[in-house]
Amino acid sequence: MTHSAWSLVGIGLRPPHVPDLLRLRPPELGFLELLTENFFAEGGPSQATLDQLRALYPISLHGVGLSLGSASGIDDAHLDRLARLVARVNPVRVSDHASFARVAPAGPEQPGAVHASDLLPLPFTPASQDILVANIQQVQDRLQRPILIENLSAYMAYEDDVLPEVAFLVQTCRRAGCQLLLDLNNLMVNGLNRARRAAWEQAPGVDPDPAWALTKARAEALDFVWSVPQGMVGEIHLAGFRWPAPGRLVIDDHSQRIHPTVWDVYQQALAHLGEPPTLIEWDVDLPPLAVLLDEARLATQALNSARGEAAHESDD
Repeated sequence: MTHSAWSLVGIGLRPPHVPDLLRLRPPELGFLELLTENFFAEGGPSQATLDQLRALYPISLHGVGLSLGSASGIDDAHLDRLARLVARVNPVRVSDHASFARVAPAGPEQPGAVHASDLLPLPFTPASQDILVANIQQVQDRLQRPILIENLSAYMAYEDDVLPEVAFLVQTCRRAGCQLLLDLNNLMVNGLNRARRAAWEQAPGVDPDPAWALTKARAEALDFVWSVPQGMVGEIHLAGFRWPAPGRLVIDDHSQRIHPTVWDVYQQALAHLGEPPTLIEWDVDLPPLAVLLDEARLATQALNSARGEAAHESDD
């Protein structure tokens, strides 16, 4: 079945936009992505809001707290709450990040795991992959469904990395039987920061030409995309990043419209990956809801354009 392009595009819904969304009920919106942990409480206003939203749109649940890469394992209480929420909502997708946040207590004086309250990057090693795969499988066994894991924007790397990130994630998805949530903005942010650091090493204190850095990051992002097998990506994330002050890193703060280069990478990704559902994210300096809906409209246009190009190629 061929879906309408708009039915494949959703937005990440944040609380300030809920009243406008319920009032406007925009018809050309394929799904809503909700932050899982915001709806763990049973009963009360959050559950009432959730019931209203799921009556209007398909719901995708996106988490930040599973800590799938933690050597200390999955928090059973967190997984219990997630399982109850999934059973209640029956979401179209469940996702979290290929990251860790929890570590085992350092000693008897610390009775519980230490939580960083952040998405910390994993070392790309076989040992790290074994832990990630085992934790994903535990979650999937409990939920009785496959999940999606998202690639990170990361501001550090480990000296013992032995695998490229894309190989690490592709192998993880194959072993765990999960899918990839491909965040194209994260790829661009990581590529830009690598390009900027390389330039600073050559000329300390001098920022590289932005066009050069964007070209380097675009090429790196496309190499990643083309290395992912078709059918492995279950969702794409698009967001905006803040261009930094001189000498600073690019920050993936989801505070801007999607950068033109990210739109270009998205168009290329559609040509390779097909038509995964696409999400628009915005988390900081929230604009009016109409701005997110306009970004969703642009994603719909890109999907329709990709369909037109594919049809033209088949005619040829």
